Amino acid sequence: MNIISLLFVFSLMISLLVEVWLNVKNQFHILQHREQVPTEFAEVVNLDAHQKAADYSRTKLQLARFVLFFDAALILVMTLGGGFQDIYNIWLGFSLDPIWRDVGFLLSTFMFLALLHLPFSIISTFRIEEKFGFNKTTPAKFVSDLVKQWLLMLVIGLPLLWAIVMIMNKFIDQAWWLYAWVLWMSFNLFLLWAYPKWIAPLFNKFTPLEDGEMKQRIEALLERTGFESNGIFVMDGSSRSGHGNAYFTGMGKNKRIVFFDTLLEKLSVDEVEAVLAHELGHFKHGHIKKRLIEGAAMSFVGLALLGWLVTLPSFYTGLGVETATPAAALLLFMTAVPVMFFFLGPVMAFKSRKHEFEADTFAAQHVGAHHLISALLKLYRDNAATLTPDPSYSAYYDSHPPAKIRIDHLKTLDANKGAQ
Repeated sequence: MNIISLLFVFSLMISLLVEVWLNVKNQFHILQHREQVPTEFAEVVNLDAHQKAADYSRTKLQLARFVLFFDAALILVMTLGGGFQDIYNIWLGFSLDPIWRDVGFLLSTFMFLALLHLPFSIISTFRIEEKFGFNKTTPAKFVSDLVKQWLLMLVIGLPLLWAIVMIMNKFIDQAWWLYAWVLWMSFNLFLLWAYPKWIAPLFNKFTPLEDGEMKQRIEALLERTGFESNGIFVMDGSSRSGHGNAYFTGMGKNKRIVFFDTLLEKLSVDEVEAVLAHELGHFKHGHIKKRLIEGAAMSFVGLALLGWLVTLPSFYTGLGVETATPAAALLLFMTAVPVMFFFLGPVMAFKSRKHEFEADTFAAQHVGAHHLISALLKLYRDNAATLTPDPSYSAYYDSHPPAKIRIDHLKTLDANKGAQ
């Protein structure tokens, strides 16, 4: 073991301890508040719905806790235990061009890891979601989705991997990481543009929102806020889940507004307008652009760091790999960085919650906070979202503010608007 091994193992153990502690702490906190609905939610959420949300959250936490231990053990086996090297040794037995050998090594490793995690997805879908009445996915549809995902990985991921490995091999003594970064960002922008029109329809059906009061209200809101889209669509979310949601997707002329059919079934026209206004708030505050820029900056720094690490023999040996190849360096980097920089997760979650507050403020200004409050209360209830998360767990993980804090913020905005 060298210094990289020690840092890696230390980071893995610390992150595991912190995340297991938060998981258990959250589970006990939810249990302690299971028997009483918080006063501010009592008019919309009854005790049965509150207890369902508590039990749903606790069940997911139990599975997540097991996955934490499984992933930690798997990472150690694949790195220091020599798992990655064993897979690469298999590919060394084939007479292939070095670039195609490395691509095959990476693809087979990704698929092997995906297969190991498949049981957790099955448990989540067909046990937990089924138990709490959310799962609408059939085994046939589950398998179909899985096959489509893997085919997409081959159709889209294979050329990308080949190009990156080729760049690393051909320009290894030059600024290969800069060329790889340009390729990576171009690929991400292409996916963002292509997803709504070419990829998402492979998994769900999208139909234009029907004419009527709701469409008129939405179009009026879009006009007031200066937002242009390529259409307002309803997605058949009910074909897979009982959860409701809404989102923006795409860029340029491929921008779309998408509502889950489950959302439209549960909310009034005023509430749907408020949910959309919140999403428009993200657009108006430039949150999507900011995240793209932040992602570009982080990938730039990350690839520059990898450009230095590939020259260090201790980077490979410290993480259990004997054969120093660009593909091995890329895989080790993808494995080690999330572990050694786990502390960045809460920082990103904090920034995301800040963006949610800004979007809520925008919605309150344009449609009134009370409509968004009523929409959120219904969504918390119908999606079985816990109303009483542990504060430290929420601060570490949650991309959205806890229910009470978010509702209190909206009530303050409503009161201030009424006082003006």
